[in-house]
Amino acid sequence: MKITEKYQLSERDIDRIIEMAWEDRTTFDAILDQFGVPEKDVIKLMRQEMKLSSWKMWRERVQGRSTKHQAQRSFSEVKFKSKMQRAITHNNISKRH
Repeated sequence: MKITEKYQLSERDIDRIIEMAWEDRTTFDAILDQFGVPEKDVIKLMRQEMKLSSWKMWRERVQGRSTKHQAQRSFSEVKFKSKMQRAITHNNISKRH
């Protein structure tokens, strides 16, 4: 069974999970909180959706990376927040009016 079917993910959800997984400072816990997809299934999803060479490069980069695992981080919050950005809730940014 494909990961996309298991979690009933839309194309938009898949794109966002891949984007979050590529970001160095976005933890697997954040992906789990937002989409309900655990780390092992994020890895499977990345493998399903990416070219083999891209997946290998990503996997080598994130394997053991402390910033991808909340418990291993040496900092508790992100230090930078743009003044243009309003409060963030689960990665959804409020739109400017």
